[in-house]
Amino acid sequence: MVRRDRLRRMREWWVQVGLLAVPLLAAYLHIPPPQLSPALHSWKSSDSVGVVGSPEIVVLLHGFPTSSYDWYKIWEGLTLRFHRVIALDFLGFGFSDKPRPHHYSIFEQASIVEALLRHLGLQNRRINLLSHDYGDIVAQELLYRFKQNRSGRLTIKSLCLSNGGIFPETHRPLLLQKLLKDGGMLSPILTRLMNFFVFSRGLTPVFGPYTRPSESELWDMWAGIRNNDGNLVIDSLLQYINQRKKFRRRWVGALASVTIPIHFIYGPLDPVNPYPEFLDLYRKTLPRSTVSILDDHISHYPQLEDPMGFLNAYMGFINSF
Repeated sequence: MVRRDRLRRMREWWVQVGLLAVPLLAAYLHIPPPQLSPALHSWKSSDSVGVVGSPEIVVLLHGFPTSSYDWYKIWEGLTLRFHRVIALDFLGFGFSDKPRPHHYSIFEQASIVEALLRHLGLQNRRINLLSHDYGDIVAQELLYRFKQNRSGRLTIKSLCLSNGGIFPETHRPLLLQKLLKDGGMLSPILTRLMNFFVFSRGLTPVFGPYTRPSESELWDMWAGIRNNDGNLVIDSLLQYINQRKKFRRRWVGALASVTIPIHFIYGPLDPVNPYPEFLDLYRKTLPRSTVSILDDHISHYPQLEDPMGFLNAYMGFINSF
């Protein structure tokens, strides 16, 4: 009798826990995205016009999982050198649309860049590309098309890459990226449960120990991800890792046979593209490329961690040809 009462009370307790948990979980899954900070709101409505009298154009290609806001610390410096500074949010990122279900691909993102430049009437202009992380791979596809004279006929004048996994064999994705990329039925659950705490704890380690973003900066990054429920497409976006392996010959080959000026800006403390393995392979594959190595404590987001060093390195490259 005592045991039956104990079992009955235990069942009642679990029922009460369940009744309490259901509305709490429902509320958690419907937490609205954070409000945009004044800085992020200003970035969303900013223009791309730069210095008067210069014919130069630069297109900025951002990384995963953030947005074009990654460039805000060097934006003013770029506008003092270039006539047009153009930064877009790739499909599925930042303030862009985030359709689901959708097959996100590097090929589609490259076509979007071409379409944007056609829309701006710049398809026949010589374009400088400045890229980071995910954007490096989009730049590789654009470079391949340029060499093959395909699709949008984007004419690339120069290419500057930074801290991107352009070589699958030296790329070290984070644990959360692995889980979301290969999680199968688990991935939709993980993306729905993702919150600011999980995001910030996952992203902070790819910054250097002295250059980590402030909490307000992390909230700006998270606001861009949560906009249009972007957290729900992260697993789909991460398929670029599999695409990079599948199309390695196409994309690495485009770099290896490059004839335009090319440069790489590298934060050497990067756990995703570790030193010296990444840099050794880069120099072996692209012996004609120049390289700028930033301070030892700079990691995966060099344009945010050392904006002045990054900008000086890029200007040195641009002014060299």
